[in-house]
Amino acid sequence: MSDLETRQLRYFVAVAEERHFGRAAERLGMAQPPLSRAIRDLERQLGVQLLIRTTRQVTLTSAGETLLADARVALDAVAAAEHRARHAGRPVPTLRLALKADYDAGLLPKIMDAYRTLPVELLLGGHGEQVPALRDGRADVALLPTPFDERGLDTEPLVTGPRLVALAAADPLAARATVRLSDLAGRRLPDGTPAETGRTQQPPANWRSRLDLSQIFNLVEVGNIVWFLPDWVARRFPRPDIAYRPVDGLEPTTLAVAWPAESRSPAVAAFVRTVKELAEATFDEEPSAAGQPVVG
Repeated sequence: MSDLETRQLRYFVAVAEERHFGRAAERLGMAQPPLSRAIRDLERQLGVQLLIRTTRQVTLTSAGETLLADARVALDAVAAAEHRARHAGRPVPTLRLALKADYDAGLLPKIMDAYRTLPVELLLGGHGEQVPALRDGRADVALLPTPFDERGLDTEPLVTGPRLVALAAADPLAARATVRLSDLAGRRLPDGTPAETGRTQQPPANWRSRLDLSQIFNLVEVGNIVWFLPDWVARRFPRPDIAYRPVDGLEPTTLAVAWPAESRSPAVAAFVRTVKELAEATFDEEPSAAGQPVVG
């Protein structure tokens, strides 16, 4: 049997995550017929059925579930080797920091000031994009809020604070000092999740937020959605048409620094120490910055 190719694994992962050949083909930038043939060839090569195909959906067999988990790891490892080799060959070393814009709890300016002699390359992305960047070698470290998939990563907490709900100021719930999760029944979060669930679980592996903060705020203002956000984000964005309220039963969130568990980089270790010291100094001096809810 010939060795598996990364192309075959990419094709399979796309179909397995999308659960639809048409969407997978669009994601891969190819036509559907050659994608279908490639998956059939892969099944023949392995001698097992990976997918159960119906006219409406695609589901995974137990063999398919196993291959999906291992294929993700393998593809991440190949991508990481490529990205890290290219990064190591740069004439000027940099530390690559992945984060979601405005989710740094105010620490980013202090980090950049502390790292004037060693350039820090910022990889700004949407919700859910920081962990893949760590796994595939595009980033050395990341700042991200919990919860997230910590498999294969080492982490250190930096600051913990409440999550608030952002409501349209005209929403009847905005008149309350505090709301309950059950009060949010019928309302939706930006990804379509029912708000009353509290969304404490991790997002699906193939889910990425396509909305930036301004778009989310605009949708909240007109009453189309509500949004859970850390209090440190709410403090940076007071808006007259949005009310931020504490929510009984909504778990707090922690901003953490994360890095690949196999990393042996002295620069990464130094960064973790530095950012922890900056966080401790910042929130010891300003205890309200992450501890008292915003109720604008």
